[in-house]
Amino acid sequence: MKRIGIEVQRLFRKKKHGMEVVALELIKELQQMDHKNEYVLFVKDDEDNTCISETPNWKIKTLSGKTYFDWEQFSLPKAIKNERIDFLHSTCNTSALRSINPLLLTLHDIIYLEKIDFKGTAYQNFGNLYRRFVVPRVAQKSKFIITVSHFEKEVICEKLKLPEEKVKVVYNAVNKKFNNQYERSLVEGIRKKYNLPHSFILFLGNTAPKKNTGNVIDAYAKYCGSISDPLPLVILDYDRQLIIERLKANKQEELFKNFILPGFISSDEMPLLYNAATLFLYPSLRESFGLPILEAMGCGTPVITSSTSSMPEVAADAALFVDPYNVNDITKKIEDLISNPELQSELIKKGLQRSADFTWNKAARELMDIYEMM
Repeated sequence: MKRIGIEVQRLFRKKKHGMEVVALELIKELQQMDHKNEYVLFVKDDEDNTCISETPNWKIKTLSGKTYFDWEQFSLPKAIKNERIDFLHSTCNTSALRSINPLLLTLHDIIYLEKIDFKGTAYQNFGNLYRRFVVPRVAQKSKFIITVSHFEKEVICEKLKLPEEKVKVVYNAVNKKFNNQYERSLVEGIRKKYNLPHSFILFLGNTAPKKNTGNVIDAYAKYCGSISDPLPLVILDYDRQLIIERLKANKQEELFKNFILPGFISSDEMPLLYNAATLFLYPSLRESFGLPILEAMGCGTPVITSSTSSMPEVAADAALFVDPYNVNDITKKIEDLISNPELQSELIKKGLQRSADFTWNKAARELMDIYEMM
């Protein structure tokens, strides 16, 4: 029997990002399948502190800390020592530099080591600098590193000069709630709640440069200019003023009427939103995995994504690919997919099959195999 520590500092925050979603899914699976080992979850208290519960062999340890740095570099090492764990699994790219326990590190990506252009928010820029300092050091001291695609493994091994056998690939997966079996009334309910039309393009907006929001806005504007009745573009959790400024710079302010900005939509409502969408647009510049691709596919929504980084590995032949740097290519693929019902049906069928290959149960079993090696 082992006593395993899992660091999930931001697991309890209400607006979970991809890394916290992945950690939560894996923990839920591990709780169901492993009743032998003991686990200690190290978290910071926040609004969503009921998303996971203690069980006989799972303990939740809430640690204090005013900042991300303070929590990870001071509170966490003290707690690790007090809990006497056999090893620590840090799940979100960084870890305590002073930890003396054997360390297993999940590195979702190392984009921040490749380039920092300071085009993001102050918070994002600071986070990138922090990771740039910490990640190479904790990667060297880790016994193993987990990453989420073979593309990212190659990048990590080359950039950090690590042997291939040290880096293990465990794919992300799709929660079963992302499916196309919802009653029509529920899907129509989400349309009504957020005042959405019958047909629309869905895009997950983000101020992070890699999300390529600027090129998406430009490509969509070109699409609007090419036909008389364009589908609206729904962008989640994005600042309307940034869209207005982008359109104004291109003298296209009149197109703002075609944008719909419902704000933040919870994870529980996202399957219904995918189901309601005509197509899902995900032309990111760089991803280590690209979980929304599989979520949309699981809901029977055809996907346009990028031909770069991990996205072809994840989507296989079940998506329409674009050059994310080429605005004209993004525009053309939007037009091609919307105007071709047969292509839509083909991508829907292939997408449902592809998403079914990625389960959290499989991912958790692969993770347990690595735990046995620690």
